[in-house]
Amino acid sequence: MGKIIELDRVNVFYGSFLAVEDVSLTIEPQTVTAFIGPSGCGKSTLLRTLNRMHEVIPGARVDGEILLDGANLYDDDVDPVSVRREVGMVFQRPNPFPTMSIRDNVLAGYKLNHDRLSKSDEDEIVESALKSANLWKEVKNRLAKPGGGLSGGQQQRLCIARAIAIRPRVLLMDEPTSALDPISTQAIEDLVSQLKKDYTIVIVTHNMQQAARVSDRTAFFNIAGEGEPGKLVEFDDTSVIFSNPSKKNTEDYISGRFG
Repeated sequence: MGKIIELDRVNVFYGSFLAVEDVSLTIEPQTVTAFIGPSGCGKSTLLRTLNRMHEVIPGARVDGEILLDGANLYDDDVDPVSVRREVGMVFQRPNPFPTMSIRDNVLAGYKLNHDRLSKSDEDEIVESALKSANLWKEVKNRLAKPGGGLSGGQQQRLCIARAIAIRPRVLLMDEPTSALDPISTQAIEDLVSQLKKDYTIVIVTHNMQQAARVSDRTAFFNIAGEGEPGKLVEFDDTSVIFSNPSKKNTEDYISGRFG
């Protein structure tokens, strides 16, 4: 299997504070990789470096290399906007544009990039993205209604539709179900399993069972103490991490002895 994302000795800073230290790992195409670990260990911070969202924060920076298909995302001549077209993002709380219609929410990525599309192309993109997000049947008769009028679980699926409408190669998900009820959570988990046929997915989750259910590989991060950087402790197939981890720290976390 080829590599799609490679992290090589990545350090992530907020100003002079080292938040994540010396992470190297490889993410394979058409897999789901889960980032797990206690709060404050840098999972979401590291996730945001993969599409250059981290540097939106003043003073934030990244050392080391993050390669997408062998090209360094942080080279001087790389446009962060083009990175985000290749590497989409779904956030913890559903964040559709509330006054924008469901249809316009799905097309927002194209509109932001000033892409001119015919009405028939737009219709095709909207239907395809909503079908991929398992939302089409529920909303096809109210595409002109505001996205903010949907339920929480539907809003999150709308955000997934918006992210995949521009056909990224990679989809990042930062605790995508933490604000949702159990039924909506299951819908998103089922969706993740379907989407990996077409996308490489990296998901941050605090839910051990979720990581075990949806991911192929799991990276466990930990932190030595307050003010210390987060570090990658162990990265392996999910079945190994949850049944036979090589580090005691990993076993303690997964079995609920800390965190």
